[in-house]
Amino acid sequence: MTEIGDEYGRTFRTLRVSLLSRCNLGCVYCVDGDGSAVPQVQSAAASQDHLDLPALLQIMQRLQGLLQLTTVRLTGGEPLIYPDLIGLIAGIRSMGIGEIKLTTNGVLLKRLAAPMQQAGMRSINVSLDAIDEELFFRMSRRRSVKRIVEGIDAALEAGLDVKINAVIMRGMNDSQIIPLMEFAASRGIAIRFLELMAMGHLHERYHEYLFPRDEILSVIADRYRFSPLGRKSGATAHYWKTDEGLTFGVIANETEPFCRDCDRLRLDSQGNIFGCLSSNHPIRLDPADSEEAWRKNLRQALLQKQALRFVGSDLSMLHIGG
Repeated sequence: MTEIGDEYGRTFRTLRVSLLSRCNLGCVYCVDGDGSAVPQVQSAAASQDHLDLPALLQIMQRLQGLLQLTTVRLTGGEPLIYPDLIGLIAGIRSMGIGEIKLTTNGVLLKRLAAPMQQAGMRSINVSLDAIDEELFFRMSRRRSVKRIVEGIDAALEAGLDVKINAVIMRGMNDSQIIPLMEFAASRGIAIRFLELMAMGHLHERYHEYLFPRDEILSVIADRYRFSPLGRKSGATAHYWKTDEGLTFGVIANETEPFCRDCDRLRLDSQGNIFGCLSSNHPIRLDPADSEEAWRKNLRQALLQKQALRFVGSDLSMLHIGG
């Protein structure tokens, strides 16, 4: 079987699946305006904005056969809203994919942490952009810190590996870097700070809010001494460890891109694939098509990858996944 690859030696080993394009938060980097258009939903059962479980598993099984995936990460919107989440995790596990991961805002995590772990989930990232409730509201238009913290604690109790993700925006939540690190330290978990991405309604003016890696490190250096741990091939984050033993990372998508060894393929909630967040041109996967047609589509998706740096697009992260 000929491997699908490009001139830089890149192929697809990680599949990021956007389960649905809705969320129960209205974060300012995903949603324009006041966020009032984002429903505070608890279930997607009545919605048609997602693939049902058999259709989704069928697509993933075919991709696994073509790519020999090592990792699947479930995203959204908010993946915990997906009505058949536990069945999906169990179905992915049965495919023999080594790592099943998930990125969530944590609002519904308390009641789902244990069932996810039992179904085969091993690792989750929880997005938490502020530990202060008012600053969290400023970022997300919701007051949910207490619920998210309870969800993190439930996930740890269930035996899940937990990391915190925090998007840092200048003038919005840049004062939360140290408080978030202290919260992560109190739970003994790693935290990653993300540079704002040039996506969606902020595509043309993300630089107004960009708080770059060097400034993040400078803030941390005022409080902690730390040493570098580096970055694994294909990973998004560079990591450091403080003298106290806390591991933290920075995903510097803008100031230190990682395009050259990116192995991620994205599948949206309608069955389209994207080779890169910098492309807003979906490639449709038709279950009725031949294997060679799927290979052609995957090669087309690989051509969407950037050679050197991320340029972003006007497609919202709400629709393509984090």
